[in-house]
Amino acid sequence: MLASSVSRFSLLLRGNPSTTGRCLGAIYSRNYSSGEELDLVVVGSGPGGYVAAVKAAQLGLKTGCVEKNETYGGTCLNVGCIPSKALLNNSHLYAMANTKDLEGRGIEFDGIRLNLEKMMSVKAGAVKALTGGIAHLFNKNKVTQFRGFGKVTGPNEVTVVKSDGTEEKVATKNILIATGSEVTPFPGIEIDEEQIVSSTGALSLKKVPEKLVLIGAGVIGVELGSVWQRLGAQVTCVEFLGHVGGLGIDMEISKNFQRILTKQGMKFMLNTKVTGATKSGGNITVTVEGAKDGKTQELECDTLLVCIGRRPYTQGLGLDNLGIQLDSRGRVPVNSRFQTSVPSIYAIGDCIHGPMLAHKAEDEGIICVEGILGGAVHIDYNCVPSVIYTHPEVAWVGKTEEQLKEEGVDYKIGTFPLIANSRAKCNQDTEGLVKVLADKSTDRLLGVHFIGSVAGELINEAAFAMEYGASCEDIARVCHAHPTVSEAFREANLAAYCGKPINF
Repeated sequence: MLASSVSRFSLLLRGNPSTTGRCLGAIYSRNYSSGEELDLVVVGSGPGGYVAAVKAAQLGLKTGCVEKNETYGGTCLNVGCIPSKALLNNSHLYAMANTKDLEGRGIEFDGIRLNLEKMMSVKAGAVKALTGGIAHLFNKNKVTQFRGFGKVTGPNEVTVVKSDGTEEKVATKNILIATGSEVTPFPGIEIDEEQIVSSTGALSLKKVPEKLVLIGAGVIGVELGSVWQRLGAQVTCVEFLGHVGGLGIDMEISKNFQRILTKQGMKFMLNTKVTGATKSGGNITVTVEGAKDGKTQELECDTLLVCIGRRPYTQGLGLDNLGIQLDSRGRVPVNSRFQTSVPSIYAIGDCIHGPMLAHKAEDEGIICVEGILGGAVHIDYNCVPSVIYTHPEVAWVGKTEEQLKEEGVDYKIGTFPLIANSRAKCNQDTEGLVKVLADKSTDRLLGVHFIGSVAGELINEAAFAMEYGASCEDIARVCHAHPTVSEAFREANLAAYCGKPINF
């Protein structure tokens, strides 16, 4: 599994510039004959879908993948994970220069300018390379490619509705629904993707807003808010919940995170709901109301970003005609093997239960395909990490302190601040901390919560430890390279294990 994952990602990142354009225009990448029965047809080519298709082909299944959009990769590669991270990285570099951060490090220069068009083109280049990489992977692994909207028209049939209105019926032994999710609309507020934008439009604004009001301070909201705040916008986040970072974040981490973002210039209105928005010329008036006191006020802005979450993309797939009933949130119910109520039809990713994360969908895709071939099917969702890619980053895996209290688990805490970490000090990047939670009697690691510039990278060490049932002592006794930020994780585990870290 590990070796195949490394190979898959190296191929994706490398791509093949000489064949990318040709691949995207192809319909079939193997000797497919119309009417031929395939072993598996995957509907959707996002992180879950394309990985499942490649894995199935590698395991010897005659595999096809149906994609309705012009490029592969779904939301993640086209209008989600990849473009947002490109903007987050480059806007951070701009902010370092523009806020004199670099000057404080002895790097002096004049005449800082923002070329937003160029920054957007760099983002587009990253997206093009990676979506083309998927086409290369499909060709390399002989995955048959179908262009059009995939509709399930039978337990063993997918109908591909093409852009010209024609249809092609594809016979298959198994079907995998991997259609992902879409932006959740805000009732009463019409998105035009110019002044009132979703997360999609926020990735392609033509100019930096003067005043940006953001509805929702969850993961996507604070990431995109950070991008435009760094580039010069005055950003105000309106959040119905009483904290930032969305559901699943540890409250101590959330409070520290909000403090850091506020220091950077972002403003927050928590326990507040948006009741409406009206446009007048180039201005937008947003009406808000206190969730507890009912107090109303108006906010003025030139750009409004609606970021209240995502919903499963499951409508129009024809599942209801086969007796597959969606749950109250529009998700496809599946069993432990990712089977729907129709045994030959499976579903993974954002359109089923669990966190809407690309890496969760990828793992489900691999495991589901292995299960179709008779392999063991197991995934521990408690070991699926989450990351917010601001600066500093916020990452976590496992239980929060609030969850352990609710479950009545007797736990202990170990923390270590980055201000005491030598590498963070060298880098002048000391905002953040590591917090570990462990079973008080067994010392087993139960949860890890991290704020730091490389939290998204280091959380994987924690996920690995939890997957294999490590104790805090296990981690504390592993030699970590010095000086590295990862030593802070070791120190936090040392604090949980024996009560005190070494360097704080």
